[in-house]
Amino acid sequence: MKVVAGQRGASRPPEEYLPASPPPLRRGPVLVTAVLAALGGALVPAAAVPALWRIWQLYAMAFGAVAAVELVAVVVVLGWPTRRTAHFGALAAAAALALWAVSRPLGLMTRFDPWQPADTVAGFTDYVAAGLQVVAVLGFLVVARRRAHPRPSALRRASAWIVLFPVQVTVLATGVAGTVAAGDSSTGPVASTLLDSVTGTFEYCRPDGVPLAMDVHRRSAGGPAAPVVLFLHGGGLVFGNRKPAGPGALLAGPRFGPLRDELVARGFAVASIDFRLAPAAPWPAPLTDARCAVRFLKANAAALAVDPARIAVAGTGTGGTLAALLGVARGPDTGQYPGQDSTVRAVAALSAPADFGLTGLDPLTRASVLVALGGSPSTLREASPLTYAGPGAPPFLVGDGGRKSAELADRLRAAGVPVTEGTTTDRAVGEFLAAAVR
Repeated sequence: MKVVAGQRGASRPPEEYLPASPPPLRRGPVLVTAVLAALGGALVPAAAVPALWRIWQLYAMAFGAVAAVELVAVVVVLGWPTRRTAHFGALAAAAALALWAVSRPLGLMTRFDPWQPADTVAGFTDYVAAGLQVVAVLGFLVVARRRAHPRPSALRRASAWIVLFPVQVTVLATGVAGTVAAGDSSTGPVASTLLDSVTGTFEYCRPDGVPLAMDVHRRSAGGPAAPVVLFLHGGGLVFGNRKPAGPGALLAGPRFGPLRDELVARGFAVASIDFRLAPAAPWPAPLTDARCAVRFLKANAAALAVDPARIAVAGTGTGGTLAALLGVARGPDTGQYPGQDSTVRAVAALSAPADFGLTGLDPLTRASVLVALGGSPSTLREASPLTYAGPGAPPFLVGDGGRKSAELADRLRAAGVPVTEGTTTDRAVGEFLAAAVR
């Protein structure tokens, strides 16, 4: 009988029989890259949870639970880096990737697209999250499976960090941008600089179960029904949102805020909307949403104190293209607000492309058109105002250029449509719209 630590009858097993703890891994550049990717991939859906909660709590809880598990995995892997915890990190990232695949490519979450709230600033935010998850899964698996170098030299360590540093910066920047974009839909509208303005946010349409927001800005409550300008933001049908400040406005261009204040000062109500973005929502989703917004204004004119007979539309960039399509393309007015149509009294298309044909485009512009509309010739023609230019359109302001915008103006003028062209200030836009709707 051995005496161990003063206790008779107790025996200590030989050291070779003690269970070995998992060997720790170095917090090397591959592990750090995987952790950054997993962190970004978890924060993107987490940022969209508040907006998702307002639509349906079950989807919000699913997104929140998956994000929480992955955040725990990030902490565990970074705090206790072993092969076992690296496998746990890979499994958590794979689960988040599976949630994306089930909800977006496979479309099995049929109540509505749960990623749509995250795609209100950039139409590919969910693809960003999925890409980060792929990087995380691969990184964790590489760390877990490769044979650790017992004593890597300082040169070897420095070389690895130098090689992967640009990747880490890219992953970090992508995660931050995706999180900011996904979370922007949860914040409220920015108030006008006019001290006596009144702003209200409304749900104007719910395509496929996803509510779309409209901000209505006006100088003061009460008084007679005001003419209203529907503003459609730019951003290539891929970026932007309804707000005059923030990440969406940065991507859509700076024109809305000053133009809104100019119009409100002239007695207009200004309605700015979020519409569905590509590639999450393929064409003609943005135009369908814009038509629904016009019908909403007409159906709710009394409650909003606007004049349904004096609705104009303005837009910048591809928002101007949508505005032009509302003026020239008589499309189907089906869906919400039956009995209302989407005709408008005037159109201001600023810096708006009038044609999306791929011939003659530089590589960057061609790529942006393909992302927004795809490569189908019929879709490109359908999305081009030049296709429909003819008689019966309302007065047009075609300002500040835009691909084939001069040709659009010429065709409209030849068809007897009043057209104003040239470089436009906010004051000039206000004067044109005021004259057109009076």
